[in-house]
Amino acid sequence: MRPLFRGLMAGVLAVGLAAPVLAQLPPRKLGPFGDKPAGPQSLPGDNLPPFNMLDAKGNLIPMPALKGPLHKGEGPESTAPGPNLEESVRMATAAVKDCQAKGAHVGVAVIDSVGEARAALTADTSDGSHIFVAHRKALTALVFGTTSLKANQDVWAGKAPKSKVTADMFVMGGAVPIHRDGKLIGAIGVSGAAGGSPPGKGDEDCAYAGLRAGGPQFK
Repeated sequence: MRPLFRGLMAGVLAVGLAAPVLAQLPPRKLGPFGDKPAGPQSLPGDNLPPFNMLDAKGNLIPMPALKGPLHKGEGPESTAPGPNLEESVRMATAAVKDCQAKGAHVGVAVIDSVGEARAALTADTSDGSHIFVAHRKALTALVFGTTSLKANQDVWAGKAPKSKVTADMFVMGGAVPIHRDGKLIGAIGVSGAAGGSPPGKGDEDCAYAGLRAGGPQFK
């Protein structure tokens, strides 16, 4: 991670770690074996299975015996409102291309109404860190219900409560909320084009380009 982002992220995460758990997003579900996030900075949906991974002593944890089919075909794993796969990929692709046309190498993440990823793209020649920062920015836009740039300005100015910030957010410009029929259903975040004034405006411009590409149903 670049020094600038490392410093910014450390400061933001320090704020988030001191904040109470946010009530706006639903509690994270455990998987069939008790899968859980690795820590408070884990992104939504990043639940680690407690087997076939190394434990604290470096031992590979065996998989427990299955009592039945893992997925019984009882319905979708998630029914959270959000842009569908085609819409999400279209938005993410448009945001990447818009930034590429401006000479910026970025990562883009589109999330749904519970903060889980629907699409994530990394541009050619861009390093992989940007999609994770983009997802964290998108979480900020989702929870605050506004652009992550405005959330940044409002928190620092005391116009929005710092308690809304959680450890998995990156409170910096670059993400915009996604609305359908007047309802907040997700957000799109961009990272890697941080130039502009204020910082993050370049990312935000590309995020808006992605939002527009999603179709007229999105605002």
